[in-house]
Amino acid sequence: MVSLLIYKNLHLIGVFMILVALGGLILQQINASTREQMWRKTVAITHGIGMVLVLVGGFGMLARLGIFWPWPGWVVGKIIIWLVLGVLVAVIGRAPTLAKPLWWITIALAAIAAYLALNKPF
Repeated sequence: MVSLLIYKNLHLIGVFMILVALGGLILQQINASTREQMWRKTVAITHGIGMVLVLVGGFGMLARLGIFWPWPGWVVGKIIIWLVLGVLVAVIGRAPTLAKPLWWITIALAAIAAYLALNKPF
């Protein structure tokens, strides 16, 4: 049986990995790097592993806290944010002109997810 603390740590490590990967990709687009994107694969792998850790850690915490279907609204909100953060990798690569707004959108999404997790408003 895995403890709640381990699930929390997995979840947070995954969040950090996602945010570092997205930040790196966004900065590369903002700087319009003409060099070969040798870190692109590493960043994509970091993002993917982070997404899995967030998913496993999040659902593990839900199980440990006894939260089952139907999920409260804050859980649904966090799942939607998780999906959006997953899609952002493709958006950043295909729409470099959106890099600057996506910087702020990523920060806002992380802040909203933190608010939902800490306050569980609905």
